Amino acid sequence: MGRLAKARHVCRLPKYARFEPQPDEAKAPVRMEVEDFECIRLIDYLGMTQEECAVQMGVARTTVQAIYTRARRRLAGALVEGRPLTITGGNFKVCTQTQAACRQSCYAPLPHTPAALSADPADSSAILEEKKGRAFMRLAIPYDGSQIFQHFGKSEQFKLYEITDGAVTGSRLLASSGAGHGALVTLLQQEHVDVLICGGIGAGAQNALKEAGIRLFGGVQGDADQAAADFVAGRLAYDPAVHCEHHGTGEGDGHGCHHHQS
Repeated sequence: MGRLAKARHVCRLPKYARFEPQPDEAKAPVRMEVEDFECIRLIDYLGMTQEECAVQMGVARTTVQAIYTRARRRLAGALVEGRPLTITGGNFKVCTQTQAACRQSCYAPLPHTPAALSADPADSSAILEEKKGRAFMRLAIPYDGSQIFQHFGKSEQFKLYEITDGAVTGSRLLASSGAGHGALVTLLQQEHVDVLICGGIGAGAQNALKEAGIRLFGGVQGDADQAAADFVAGRLAYDPAVHCEHHGTGEGDGHGCHHHQS
């Protein structure tokens, strides 16, 4: 008799467990297990490495590799063949935040907050819910006139918004040197910024924001005040896969990014 496979830690059951193609014809669904979904969420959505994903799920990296390969094949099959996708079953246990592997990518309540996250951490309504126990949360947007400046690494000023009880209650301008993402992230951290809304931003800046505990909503264009209002209302349109195409690598210190409006 073979050894029982170790249960995989998942943050919670998926909020959306079934996806349907256009109803042209009836086809058998593709079944994705809960740990498949969790692996996709951690690696493809949150940008974790396979090593980080393995720690989060409490399994070996080889196990993560196998789950990830299986999950992507199932997802591709559903997309290419136009079959319904269901997420159910598997060998997992839902995180209670008592495991050593548990991190802030979990959906469960954080120790310093009174309320649970009701959605993914990258969802604005979830972040607002998480911050209710604080006097306010602070939102920053690279600012150019009234517009969102599109090159994070060269931002010369930010507009800071204070949000209290689900409403913008104040704002002010913050000057910066525009001297690269490292100095800018440090500046935002010193200002106790919780969330950054921006346009183009490179991988280096994204990693620095993650380390500083600042949530990122990238790929946003247009009026800064409107973006802040949309964030508060939970309707902000953003790109979770935003990147900066510049010199073939991520955004470097002293460089802007070539993320232009079309």
